Amino acid sequence: MFNVKLDNFEGPLDLLLYFIKRDKIDIYDIPISKITKEYIDTIKHAKKLNIAVAGEFIFMASLLTRLKTRMLLPKREDEEGFDIDDPRINLVDQLIQYKTFKEIANQLKIIQNNNKDLFYRPIDCLLYTSPSP
Repeated sequence: MFNVKLDNFEGPLDLLLYFIKRDKIDIYDIPISKITKEYIDTIKHAKKLNIAVAGEFIFMASLLTRLKTRMLLPKREDEEGFDIDDPRINLVDQLIQYKTFKEIANQLKIIQNNNKDLFYRPIDCLLYTSPSP
C-alpha cells in the first residue's frame, strides 16, 4: 500500500474529515450533497494545478456521488422513525475509525518528540563495585 497526498491530505478519508471538522458537521449526519460537491471541487482544483490525483480520491468522489443518489431514493423507517437503509452508515464507521487512528498517531508522535532526547541506562549495568578484601 502506498501513501497518497493531496496538498495537506494523506488520503480520501483525511479530506472528508477536514470538511466535517471545518464546517462543524455532526459526523453521524453528514450532508452528502454538500460534501460531495466540495470534494469534487477540490479534486478539480488539484487537477488544474497539475497535481497527480490518485485513484483513491476519485474512488471516494464516486462513492460520495453514489451515496448522494441513494439519499434521493424513498427511505424505509422503523417504528421510531429512524432510517433503516441509511447509506451513510459505512462511511461514518470508516470516518470514526480513521479519526481515532489519526488521533492515536498524533499522540504517539507527541510522545516520540517529548522522549527523543531521553536515554536510559540498562538496569543490569553495575556502576560501582567495591573491591574484595
